[in-house]
Amino acid sequence: MPELNSKQISHLRALGHNLNPVVMIGNNGLTDTVLKEIEVSLKAHELIKIKVFGDDRAARVSMLQEICEKTHATAIHHIGKQLVIYRQGENPKISFA
Repeated sequence: MPELNSKQISHLRALGHNLNPVVMIGNNGLTDTVLKEIEVSLKAHELIKIKVFGDDRAARVSMLQEICEKTHATAIHHIGKQLVIYRQGENPKISFA
């Protein structure tokens, strides 16, 4: 996937603001089942919001990095317990024009 510039990331961040979380990561952490659900959601929506339960910020940051590595997605935003990631689909739904 090509690198996104700051204008594109700002656009995606604005779009992600109104999204509801489609995946929740609970006390079991980042399991294979959760990764599979993230993969399905990315294929369907391209831009998704994930809610992480747990107060450890460092753990959330490492989860975000791991999610992006395993799904080939781009981290768009991380604020509090909310993560927003993006991966362009085969037929892109989000335009940057």
